[in-house]
Amino acid sequence: MEEVERELPPGLSEDYPLAASQIEAYARDGHILLRGVASEEEVAAYEPLLSELVRRGNRHDKPVEQRDTYGKAFIQVGNLWEKSEAAARFTLARRFAKIAAELMGVDGVRLYHDQALYKEPGGGHTPWHQDQIYWPLDTDKTITLWMPLVPIPEAVGSMTFASGSHRNGLIDKTVISDESHRTLAQYIEGKGFPRKTYGAMRPGDATFHAGWTVHSAPGNPTDVMRKVMTIIYVADGVRIAEPDSNARRADLATWLPGLAPGDVAASRLNPLLYSRKSEAP
Repeated sequence: MEEVERELPPGLSEDYPLAASQIEAYARDGHILLRGVASEEEVAAYEPLLSELVRRGNRHDKPVEQRDTYGKAFIQVGNLWEKSEAAARFTLARRFAKIAAELMGVDGVRLYHDQALYKEPGGGHTPWHQDQIYWPLDTDKTITLWMPLVPIPEAVGSMTFASGSHRNGLIDKTVISDESHRTLAQYIEGKGFPRKTYGAMRPGDATFHAGWTVHSAPGNPTDVMRKVMTIIYVADGVRIAEPDSNARRADLATWLPGLAPGDVAASRLNPLLYSRKSEAP
């Protein structure tokens, strides 16, 4: 890892208090918005460092309008935490991990991986999809933090979630595409799932959503990059499932190196980030 490039604020370890009603709402809906998970000052310190890693890791070589639907949706760079000590302090933050564990009702969480999702000016929508179709994990105890690093106006907005869809588990294996958008839009309509978007968000606000929650995101009609950092957590002790698709085989090799189906999802890339048991007096 590189050394910390600039002085960073202390913290990202203090507790973020959750109300019982918030935990209940997450269990019911499969998503929740939490304001001020990080302060705007904390985010402002990390944003330039994370954005530089995204700039270096961007592999797009065509203008937005010449890409396919997936390519138009965002610049995607994963495991920033491996590339920089500063990024590691952000991704591995105890504060975020403890929220993830409490929302899922588990004793501890490990990192699955992080990824920056930067939607360029003029970038396209992110089709309806379920994250967990990519993950070879034998559990429904997965959760994603989605945090903007810059102000997001209502025109760009938060993601849109199909409330309660996580309770139905796997719905369709189609990867993020025009096809997944059509198929899942029809499913949402047919099942009558309410759609929820949280509108404008400030840096440091965060949504959390379950791995099976169906969700999408609008395009970016503004002239400002939508800079978002995501962190995916899995409950400690979860085992790896037999991959049943090319997407899951690729994820097994990339994010769970050296492990096989039946193993605990705890490779060198999946550190334990929070454990209630280890913090007990």
